[in-house]
Amino acid sequence: MEQNKIIFFQDLGLKEYSEAFDIQEQLMTGLIDKKLKNRDRSEEDYQKTENYFLFVEHPHVYTLGKSGDEQNMLANADQLKEIGATFVKTNRGGDITYHGFGQIVGYPILDLDNFKSDIHLYMRNLEEVIIRTIAEYGLKGERSEGETGVWLDVGKPYARKICAMGVKTSKWVTMHGFALNVNTDLRYFEYIIPCGIRDKAVTSLQRELEKTFTDEEIKVLKDKILHHFSEVFDAQLV
Repeated sequence: MEQNKIIFFQDLGLKEYSEAFDIQEQLMTGLIDKKLKNRDRSEEDYQKTENYFLFVEHPHVYTLGKSGDEQNMLANADQLKEIGATFVKTNRGGDITYHGFGQIVGYPILDLDNFKSDIHLYMRNLEEVIIRTIAEYGLKGERSEGETGVWLDVGKPYARKICAMGVKTSKWVTMHGFALNVNTDLRYFEYIIPCGIRDKAVTSLQRELEKTFTDEEIKVLKDKILHHFSEVFDAQLV
């Protein structure tokens, strides 16, 4: 069947993690349902599956992936209340991470059968989108073997992660995605062992470039991400 490489984009703005999760799950369930029904349809009745890409910003929240270690959450309930954060167990891969203000979170809900049914390639492509984006700001993003995401100065004592990633797939449909630190308050990472990795730090565009991004500059940054996403995935965003 012909692949559908049109991706519907929406910026959800500021949303609680649970709200954005429900939106993703609803889209994912709809795609899986359509794929299952297509098995019994004739070629004439076959329905193309859609693809979606969401931007969102979350209030302070720590999320633990299904294979994560709860001991990597260093704060107790009282401390979480004190810093205005919540803690959520979720169904993505990976360990613990932080989402909060000043971070661009991207959630692609794609049917990988429209692209390539290869989760390893999908993760590398997500990394490539961010690598190309931050290169426009003079930063050399890199991959760290066995550690998903985008890093700076890999192999050096001060290696640090600028973009965390974790996804879930079912029937080759994806949800969750990436979190790029822009104006992120990095002190919130002190309450966890980020991604379960003890010996590496976390950074942000604000720290690396020694500047705070204005709302207009964040809009430009988002446009750059969308441009590189469409290029890497050879897709049309609408």
